Amino acid sequence: MDQVVYVPIGIIRSPFKTAEGSPIQPAGAEGIRGEIELREEFMPGVKDLEGFSHVILIYHFHHSKGFDLHVKPFLDHESRGVFATRAPKRPNPIGLSVVRLVKVEGNRLIIENVDVLDRTPLLDIKPYVPQFDSKADCEIGWFSGKIQDAEKCRADDRFMNERGRSTKDGSC
Repeated sequence: MDQVVYVPIGIIRSPFKTAEGSPIQPAGAEGIRGEIELREEFMPGVKDLEGFSHVILIYHFHHSKGFDLHVKPFLDHESRGVFATRAPKRPNPIGLSVVRLVKVEGNRLIIENVDVLDRTPLLDIKPYVPQFDSKADCEIGWFSGKIQDAEKCRADDRFMNERGRSTKDGSC
């Protein structure tokens, strides 16, 4: 298989027009509202979604260009393997966020704790189910001792250009 093609089911709207200054994870976007504009042909798929408080959004990092197998993530000074990070500059620039579902209004889903850029192409929505999606006995690798900084950390431009160069040192 040489190629996989996805069709966006809609777009995610947010107050973040550029990466610089945007939250790096939903934990840093507490209370920030956004919305999903779902394409009409996918509206039957939201049946029964309003019964969930949270959803998982799977999306395309549309501003990320190229990829690097080693990146300097926002919460660290060291270069890390891209698959050990959540950096957007990946071989397949796919992101995911768990957000709060506020309500469904026609083809719009109002969401909170949104950490993505405005007009991000949405690939899929899945209900968040703690019994399936949360694990209590996890090791978090190099994130240990750094995770508390995710709430206050804001993005810069390091993953938005072909070269991945930035004036930032990697820390928040």
